[in-house]
Amino acid sequence: MNHIFYLKTCNTCMRILKELNPTSNIKLQDIKEHPITVNQLESLERLAGSYEALFSKRAKLYTEMGLKNADLKEADFKHYLLEHYTFLKRPVIVLDQNIFIGNSSKVVAAAKKKMND
Repeated sequence: MNHIFYLKTCNTCMRILKELNPTSNIKLQDIKEHPITVNQLESLERLAGSYEALFSKRAKLYTEMGLKNADLKEADFKHYLLEHYTFLKRPVIVLDQNIFIGNSSKVVAAAKKKMND
């Protein structure tokens, strides 16, 4: 599965997409317009190793809902990831069973290298 999960209203995601310039064999999915499915999330979790690795603790809702002070378990992370797109760390790039999560320059550089291999 070659797939990029992103948010088109996120300037950072759009900048990264422009930088990566994905080919047509990579499916782009705006997670606001086309929410992530249970099957997709479970596949991402298998690649990432945990739901927590996919979860953004920088999301405004994380603080607003008081989740910062909660003792969240894997089932909780999965629940929130499916409940609202804002909890997915973005972008999530899957290339040939390799997963790249987030927008750090190191992650983006690794994804770019994999795309160009």
